[in-house]
Amino acid sequence: MPITVDDSLSLLTRGYDFGASIWRRVERGARSAPMRLLGRDALLVRGVDGVDLFYDETRIARHGAMPAFVQETLFGHGSVHSLDGSDHRHRKATFVDVAYDDAQVQRFVPLLENEWGLELDEWIRGGTRSAYDAAVGAFGRAVMRWAGVPGTRAAQTRWAARLAQIVDGFGAPYSPAFALAQLNRVWSDRHAERLIEAVRGGSLIAPAGTALGAWAWHRDREGALLPAREAGVELQNSMRPMIAVARFVAFAAKELHDRPEWRERIAAEAAERESLVGGPLATMFAQEIRRTAPFVPMLPGWATAEVELGGRRMDAGGRVVLDLLGTNTDDNSWERPGEFDPERFHGVDDYEALRAFIPHGGADVATGHRCPGEKLAIAGLAAAVSALSDPRVTVLDSGLEVNRRRLPTMPRSGGRVRMAGTPSRCPFH
Repeated sequence: MPITVDDSLSLLTRGYDFGASIWRRVERGARSAPMRLLGRDALLVRGVDGVDLFYDETRIARHGAMPAFVQETLFGHGSVHSLDGSDHRHRKATFVDVAYDDAQVQRFVPLLENEWGLELDEWIRGGTRSAYDAAVGAFGRAVMRWAGVPGTRAAQTRWAARLAQIVDGFGAPYSPAFALAQLNRVWSDRHAERLIEAVRGGSLIAPAGTALGAWAWHRDREGALLPAREAGVELQNSMRPMIAVARFVAFAAKELHDRPEWRERIAAEAAERESLVGGPLATMFAQEIRRTAPFVPMLPGWATAEVELGGRRMDAGGRVVLDLLGTNTDDNSWERPGEFDPERFHGVDDYEALRAFIPHGGADVATGHRCPGEKLAIAGLAAAVSALSDPRVTVLDSGLEVNRRRLPTMPRSGGRVRMAGTPSRCPFH
């Protein structure tokens, strides 16, 4: 039966429960469901079959599918996210070189260790930053130093806060947060453009192998340097996803609060290893956070030819939408998908082989749209999990509720962290 009512408003009002409302229209376990978005027929898909369809470039294109207000605010004008085919693969190759190579991850790890050690020390001394705010600063400073971006600790923290606010506000076009995100996008684009121009002009040296150097000298398929503004956008796209992981840290604080046995295990692991980074238990916990925490709910594409999945068809020109959260928690793809169980990732070294595990996109990193910074994200989140598990700090009870209607969301307080044994002065905090 054709869908005649547009579902766009329902997406805004239901938020992360939007996908579940669409799946109720079809039989249990269906891989596709019809809907209408922004006046066009659309097909919502999930599971391994949905992932395979969505990332098939012979049938699905990404260019122009993302609403303009999201594309321009979150990713920036002219970014890799708007490209397809050979142009996408050419630019994506620079992201892969910059972020995906194991040597780049290893270069990032000591910066994580240092920044989370400082945040932990601050909490132990009586600091009151939330897990989210601490993560924005720690991830921001670490990723900027890794990227070769100059600046004092305070300046890097301020820019990180701007980039984090862009992530916070991009999904709410009806709110003041969206207007602020647009302002921060303008400021950040101008700042990043000046960095690129400074490198090209010789007044700033970009260390070899850094994102700043890679984007300052990146050339398109015709051999021309990217415009400085566009190169600055891609510099930000090399850093902002890491800062966005701070939202996962807020969810990690909530889950650790609710699971003291896991806090104890991870704390013992960090103590034995004498390190906040690379712990297997912390990594398992981080992966389960990424699987279950609502972040990016879905991704849109255009059908460039007639497609079919589960007996339902979409004509060329219609939207095909991949349900990310629905795939990460799909009954057909996971055992006990509604249960939070980090043990499901025990011994899973090749997480990319889990085709229904797509918190940072799916398919191949080099040729598809999977985020090349995923290894950095996992390392950073695991380090945060270790820091939050330290017995010298505690996560407070209040403010851990999650508004699933807001995109993007996180626990309301961001996860209040205090020195262990510190009494609260306010009954509501």
